[in-house]
Amino acid sequence: MSAPSVLFVCVHNAGRSQMAAGFLTALAGDRIEVRSAGSAPAEQVNPAAVAAMAEVGIDISTENPKILTTEAVQASDVVITMGCGDTCPVFPGKSYRDWVLDDPAGQGLEAVRSIRDEIEAKVEALIAELTAPSSPR
Repeated sequence: MSAPSVLFVCVHNAGRSQMAAGFLTALAGDRIEVRSAGSAPAEQVNPAAVAAMAEVGIDISTENPKILTTEAVQASDVVITMGCGDTCPVFPGKSYRDWVLDDPAGQGLEAVRSIRDEIEAKVEALIAELTAPSSPR
């Protein structure tokens, strides 16, 4: 049985989705395939997001924001949106979830830490769900 795949989507693919992808990669290893993208990608990953993740031992400094493609959605089992609204294409048979999270853009490190911790808790719950023996993928 192949590993489930998750796509994290936010507007700029510079903060929330990058932190979520970093946590999922670090915590799930090869048990879950991880992608992230944005509907209007930024030039670089948010430096506050990079700093907040470094504090918990996860390096996302080499990541680059990527454009959301139809192919990325089609290749994913679970699509998690974070404030991208209706720009994410919808395909039958995919599991869609919307995580309501504050946008770290323009926020200081203290605020980004809080967002990071909320994302970590959501990712841990997602891993438990997707790796459960009777996981409904």
